[in-house]
Amino acid sequence: MFAILQKELRSFFNALVGYIVMVVFLTGVGLFMWVFPETDVLNYGFATMETLFSMTPFVYLFLIPAITMRTFAEEKKAGTMELLLTRPLTDFQIIIGKYLASWLLVIFSLLPTLIYYFSIVELGTPQGNIDTAAVVGSYIGLFLLGGVFTSIGIFASASTDNQIVAFILAVFFCFMLYSGISSLAQLSLWEGSAYIISQLGIDFHYAAMGKGLIDSRNLLYFFSIIVIFLYLTYLNLRSRKW
Repeated sequence: MFAILQKELRSFFNALVGYIVMVVFLTGVGLFMWVFPETDVLNYGFATMETLFSMTPFVYLFLIPAITMRTFAEEKKAGTMELLLTRPLTDFQIIIGKYLASWLLVIFSLLPTLIYYFSIVELGTPQGNIDTAAVVGSYIGLFLLGGVFTSIGIFASASTDNQIVAFILAVFFCFMLYSGISSLAQLSLWEGSAYIISQLGIDFHYAAMGKGLIDSRNLLYFFSIIVIFLYLTYLNLRSRKW
């Protein structure tokens, strides 16, 4: 597993993919956070990182599928998938190795945004006037959201040998789980079941963590989605041997 992890990380950074991902993510989020007048925290008047935590999930919708689309699709396209599966590694070790490498790249991209937190702490009036508990909860939510989107992207990549198709499938599944379900829950069709249906969506649990209360039910939800999609990826790879 660690051999696959190291191989994937080397391929990310040797091919400049890792650096490009970080630059694109930090530039995009930084513009929303500090430059664009509609979302500029300096003009907002409050010591808050709400812009970062509200915009990052939508950046993730395209960024993470771009990271994961090559994980298995490239192996299939190049004809190295069969060779990979014959190595002395279990299918789960291959999947987890590729998954962790992609997730680590997402986490590495997010870590520099901690500078924003310390900047706002210093700029606040009085100094330090920021809801730290909410910030911590939101960061944990972003880490887990990145993990969920990565597992979806890995599954999409394992489902096809075309990277573009893998990207489109991942974006669609991520969007539906993040905001599609909550949008469907608002339809009058469901009547009294709307609240229950909304709990199936990621944004419900992500928003709950952003309040600074780390509820075990929210953690269980995120980890359950990750496990489900990794298991679906495993079934996908197993089907090639049947």
